[in-house]
Amino acid sequence: MPLVWILIALGVVALGVVLLDKSRADDMDYVSFREQLRAGNVEQITMQGQRISGVFGEPVPRTGPGGATIPAKEFVTYVPPTGDPELLPLLESQQVPVTIAPALNEPGWRTVLNFLPLLALVGVGLILFKRVRPQGPDASAMLRSGAKPYTGHKVPTTFNDVAGAQGTKTELQEIIEFLKNPARYERLGAEIPKGVLLVGPPGTGKTLLARAVAGEANVPFFSITGSNFVEVFVGVGASRVRDLFQEAKKKAPSIIFIDELDSIGRRRGLSIGGSSEEREQTLNQLLAEMDGFEPTENVIVMASTNRPDVLDPALMRPGRFDRHVTVDLPTMHDRHEILKIHARNKPLAPEVQLEQIARATPGFSGADLENLLNEAALLAARRNKEIIDLEEIEEAKDKVLMGLARENLALTDEELQVIAVHEAGHAVVAAVLPHADPIHKVTIVPRGRAMGVTQQLPDGEKFIYPREYMLDRLAVMMGGRAAEDLVLGTVTTGAENDLKQATRLARRMVLDWGMGNRLGLVSPGSEGETGFLGEEFGHHREYSELTAREIDEEIKEFVETAYTRARAILQRYRCELEGVARALREQEIIPGETVLELVRAGNGERQRAPDGLTAD
Repeated sequence: MPLVWILIALGVVALGVVLLDKSRADDMDYVSFREQLRAGNVEQITMQGQRISGVFGEPVPRTGPGGATIPAKEFVTYVPPTGDPELLPLLESQQVPVTIAPALNEPGWRTVLNFLPLLALVGVGLILFKRVRPQGPDASAMLRSGAKPYTGHKVPTTFNDVAGAQGTKTELQEIIEFLKNPARYERLGAEIPKGVLLVGPPGTGKTLLARAVAGEANVPFFSITGSNFVEVFVGVGASRVRDLFQEAKKKAPSIIFIDELDSIGRRRGLSIGGSSEEREQTLNQLLAEMDGFEPTENVIVMASTNRPDVLDPALMRPGRFDRHVTVDLPTMHDRHEILKIHARNKPLAPEVQLEQIARATPGFSGADLENLLNEAALLAARRNKEIIDLEEIEEAKDKVLMGLARENLALTDEELQVIAVHEAGHAVVAAVLPHADPIHKVTIVPRGRAMGVTQQLPDGEKFIYPREYMLDRLAVMMGGRAAEDLVLGTVTTGAENDLKQATRLARRMVLDWGMGNRLGLVSPGSEGETGFLGEEFGHHREYSELTAREIDEEIKEFVETAYTRARAILQRYRCELEGVARALREQEIIPGETVLELVRAGNGERQRAPDGLTAD
């Protein structure tokens, strides 16, 4: 540390000066000086104010009593503050030469040296204080927002960098036009929305869109996450909100972007023990700042969230976030455009067709697609390839969808047989049922937490699902457990995730979609997960215990019927089931076409479910 080295240097200088002074003269008390003067041992003196320096003893060594030599020696002494009127007569009587010199300029070296210990103590105290003081910003810095400001020319992102999302871009284009030419709207008495809330699943590009709006409008852009407002001390978050809006108003027209708004905008009044007082104070200040905007300030607040259901109603009313823009998962065309952007700097093999990748990745967000190509590039680099082949693309897709392959997992032959039979059950049921999604790949290579996976991909984009599709999906989920029971004569823990997913799907069919037979068209509503601690106390079930019993029974009936359908299909296609399981044991990974060929080889063509077990 610099301060430590400074203290060490001062100590060295002080020691050197002291040693130098000691080497030149010794301090002598005034009484001893008078005795030496009376004894005639003082040769000459120099008087500088109260300071007296001189030499006592012979300049040339002489022999003293006992034959010892007495060398000349310098001394320094000081006249008492009261003075000594007998000094000058004594000097005259001893005939001592006296030189009068100007008084020393105090404090001088000796005074400075007296202060050096004090300076050292102060320095050591500063070092200890700096180490003991809590690490982090000081009080004034803590109250500042900490938002990252970007001026217009520093935001290079534009709508050209955002693929797809044409509807969202159209909604945001009005915001850009207002920031560029506010007089055009004010002339007609129009007021632009003060707040724009971007709602969508994670990874769909909400933050990218906000940056693109600032880049297109060429205005200052203040970016901050909602969690940056929340601190341990109550009131800090509210102060940061005030500071953020003050800075934005100074540079208006400007954009404030709050990422993950739900971290400070959750519904108030449902916390336990006042633990969220700081968050609520921050939210109150945010509401006040947004409501206090003047029409001429031209400051627009943009925010993003993937949990709009937990936001406080006061945030959603007109005058606050009065424009809600939905950012959906990209369609196939949008995925193709996104892949083009992320493939700009990646050398792809000629057989890699981005359109086919887009078709095979339904449900992928923009972040997933970027990660897909990045993982493929990493795999190609690991294999010392110059280009990215289709093999790396497929392996990267499996890694994104199913997780990293667990190559170090040693499975016994019996466990591999169970996994092969289980996945073959899923695959055969999916190949037979008419409304099930086509099979893309079946694998018994452990990935992530799954021992094996039957991967299904839809033919195209789907936004509405019929009841027949849901029933077939339930049967496919139960195909693994049914195959274990039919072929192995036992059941294992491998169906844990299948049972959870089937129960969750059946519950939504009964509670949300009105697909049950007992409740009819009544939709009691899901018992979804609560938004945060304490919200469950404000959630009331809107149906009676009798209805709850009927719901449970109907969910159980859906799952058991699906299991019965799956088992009947596998019993009819027993040979094909064993053929798929055998192929999985031999190859570990088989494409969906192989499954269809094995099923058709035993029946000639893809069959419907057995009579009496159809979706109707």
